[in-house]
Amino acid sequence: MKFLDQAKVYIRSGDGGAGSVSFRREKFIEFGGPDGGDGGRGGDVWVEAVEGLNTLIDYRYQQHFKARPGTHGMGRNRTGAKGADVFLKMPVGTQVFEEDNETLICDLTEVGQRCRLASGGNGGFGNQHFKSSTNQAPRRANPGLPGEERWIWLRLKLIADAGLVGLPNAGKSTFLAAVTAAKPKIADYPFTTLHPNLGVVRIDAREFVLADIPGLIEGAHMGVGIGDRFLGHVERTRVLLHLVSAQEDDVGQVYTTVRDELAAYGHGLEEKPEVLALSQADLLDEAARAEKLAALKQAAGREVHLLSSATGEGAQEVLRALMRVVEEARQEEAAEETVDERWQK
Repeated sequence: MKFLDQAKVYIRSGDGGAGSVSFRREKFIEFGGPDGGDGGRGGDVWVEAVEGLNTLIDYRYQQHFKARPGTHGMGRNRTGAKGADVFLKMPVGTQVFEEDNETLICDLTEVGQRCRLASGGNGGFGNQHFKSSTNQAPRRANPGLPGEERWIWLRLKLIADAGLVGLPNAGKSTFLAAVTAAKPKIADYPFTTLHPNLGVVRIDAREFVLADIPGLIEGAHMGVGIGDRFLGHVERTRVLLHLVSAQEDDVGQVYTTVRDELAAYGHGLEEKPEVLALSQADLLDEAARAEKLAALKQAAGREVHLLSSATGEGAQEVLRALMRVVEEARQEEAAEETVDERWQK
């Protein structure tokens, strides 16, 4: 299945049914009077987050969604049926924007969450509503109101606990393949990864979801390389794992380049907790390791882990560091939910 994280679709809710003009005509009933029923309401357009989806590829092949109109009213005070609703099934993490692609309508972060995007038109009144003391036989009824129509943007931001960032060929996909069951494409040329990948990490009988995105290069926020469009997939993460390749000549400059791109992108990425690792450490001898490790520590001003996905060196320590941050964030969220529930009571 191809990965698609952005799509533009057209939606239209159903028109309301027209009211009916009808009169009661029955034997032995001298003055039947009006009995035209109301029109049915048009169908609504909804979005719903469901399990089992991780791409918006379905909306590349169908971009128009229209709900059914309401049924017209009928005689004997029969109201028309409501038009059928349309439900757009979305993966968890989908955001819905107005046509300007900036105004957020809703953010689907939980399975089962729904949002109504377009309300169906109300059905028209039948002629029974217009009967009065001076107009005993009204011959008018209201037409149904038209439905709403609009273009919307769908943007998927994957739900993950931790995200991998770094330059191309920093070993991100190799690390993901080594610690999870994911099978991303791995090669020795830049931008092998063209779309985000997810994997489930299991460490010390606990689990968290790890996301790998295409590499960043200097100027990515201005569209250089693949650009920064995939950074949205690590916006929701609790921690970032920043990998710097031991093959780089100036590891400090490489670290600064990626941090600058995160800051230029914004959306709070530069403020997220970060675990830093010098990857592909198996390619260096002891002296070179110590030299580059010291240079990276000086540039980052924080602890640096040594990591080799090929040999497994340092992998467990890195995963435990990520797990600690994820667990702390989960506990804080659980505490906030408990406080909210108490306030609601």
